[in-house]
Amino acid sequence: MTTHPPLPTIRPLLDPAPEYANWQSGEPIRRVAIWGDHTPWLITRYEDARTILADPRFSADANHPAFPHTRPGAPPQAPGLFHQMDPPDHTRLRRMLIPDFTFRRIEQLDGAIQRICDDLLDAMTAGGATEADLVASYALPLPTLAICELLGVPYKDRGFFRAKSSALTSVAGNPAEAMAARMALYGYLRALVERRVGDPADDLVSRLATERVATGEATPEEATGMISLLLLAGHETTANMFSLAVVALLENRAQLDALHADDSLWPSAVEELLRHLTVIHSGIRRIATEDVEVSGVRIGAGEGVIVALQAANRDPSAYPDPDVLDARRDASGHLAFGHGLHQCIGQSLARAELRLGLSTLFRTLPTLRLTASPDSLALSTSTVHGVQTLPVAWR
Repeated sequence: MTTHPPLPTIRPLLDPAPEYANWQSGEPIRRVAIWGDHTPWLITRYEDARTILADPRFSADANHPAFPHTRPGAPPQAPGLFHQMDPPDHTRLRRMLIPDFTFRRIEQLDGAIQRICDDLLDAMTAGGATEADLVASYALPLPTLAICELLGVPYKDRGFFRAKSSALTSVAGNPAEAMAARMALYGYLRALVERRVGDPADDLVSRLATERVATGEATPEEATGMISLLLLAGHETTANMFSLAVVALLENRAQLDALHADDSLWPSAVEELLRHLTVIHSGIRRIATEDVEVSGVRIGAGEGVIVALQAANRDPSAYPDPDVLDARRDASGHLAFGHGLHQCIGQSLARAELRLGLSTLFRTLPTLRLTASPDSLALSTSTVHGVQTLPVAWR
């Protein structure tokens, strides 16, 4: 009987598990064990990752019975979650959101994001405070406020959707808890969509409600699913990335000094941090719809695939000295946001939040430091890599 190694668990804070580099150089396309008797193919090389993510023969349809979910008992795919759909439904739904996520539209939000950064830092340092939990005080509320403003979801309800998000994405939860969280979140968002049909505002939820749902282009369930996807992905992923970026820069003082000396480096530094950290540690998952050969390996129809983005972004054939964080590196083409048709629609917003949030933080608090060892930080239980708290001080 053939045995397959398990998918590595997340251990190091800033670097992928060492198994990925070993497999990348020895057997870059190999079977791994996940749960039950599922043994999907693991993809660790950059070029193979790009090939698979751009190939329509690898389906994103999470309702396929053999789809390699992150855990057993995954609930049926809900309407509107276009990131786990194939064309034409993926194309139809994603197209409805594109006007709100163009580079020009996000550029118009720079002022609002900057105000959020300034207000959060004012609150964090109020009364002469000299220490804080950066996750609770800055890294999490920054993208949460930004996505709430873009969507039109009341920020006062952040505790509710934060709790439901955690239950939905936790690798430690059970299917019943995840389903209950999804039903509660969907009920809340469905009611919001219905209210905005008759009482619209200047936000994305209102535009979906009046221009898509009211006209019959999208069902209320599809609109609810799309908003849920944007809400969850729009705050947790960026918050985790932000916290790890702060740790990475504080642990690489030469890079931080270079940014203090030349703030024009921030855009390239953000791309390098995205490449270097790659917080989507659970991989992008696909299933082959027909036999496909990739780099001499036959992947059969109905077989699952996991694209290990964190390994692909550390591939030395794509990025020399890939384990080195270099703010001056040309990290363009990295796969932190995926690749192909399903590339993250909110990547421009995430980049803006990281660029403005990090530069404002280190400019305002140039003496910022960690007050706990990076090895002692409690990791997130989410499928998105991050830390639960980040204690810092600045005097």
